[in-house]
Amino acid sequence: MPKSKSFTTWLKTHADQRNAIGDLARDVSADPDWPSRKGRQGQLDYLEECGAIDAAIETLERAWTQYEAYRAAQSDA
Repeated sequence: MPKSKSFTTWLKTHADQRNAIGDLARDVSADPDWPSRKGRQGQLDYLEECGAIDAAIETLERAWTQYEAYRAAQSDA
């Protein structure tokens, strides 16, 4: 079974999408300080510390939900 991608790697694969998750992916790709290894809570904290708007925080939550579904599908394969 192939190893699942990290959240940040998975998110960056969505950078070509023209929606909120694509916007977040492009922002993360361009941010050298993005806390790739801090997990969901660390990333939420980072956005809040940066003064992100509520929509960005909601998008991160939605992206994490999709990522968890991706990981579950990977483990079922």
